[in-house]
Amino acid sequence: MENVHDTLAARELTHGPYQNTALHAQNLKNLMRGAPNWAALTPVQAQSLDCVADKIARILCGDAAHPDHWQDGAGYFTLALRASA
Repeated sequence: MENVHDTLAARELTHGPYQNTALHAQNLKNLMRGAPNWAALTPVQAQSLDCVADKIARILCGDAAHPDHWQDGAGYFTLALRASA
C-alpha cells in the first residue's frame, strides 16, 4: 500500500506541481465566474465546470497525454448533460 508521499509524488508526474495546477485552476474558475451567464447555471452545471477547470489545469501543467484527465472532463460534461435532461 502506498503512503501519501508516494501518492503525491506519482500524481505530480501526471498532474503537474500542485502549486502550478492550483494557480491555473483558480484563474480559470475566476474567469468563468466573470462570464455573463455564470449566475444562471444550475449547481450541477457550475460544479461540472469547476471540475473541468481542474482537469484543464492538470492537462496544461502535467501530462497532457494522461487519458484520465480527458476522460474525467468528458464525464463531468456528461453528468451535467444528464442532469439537464
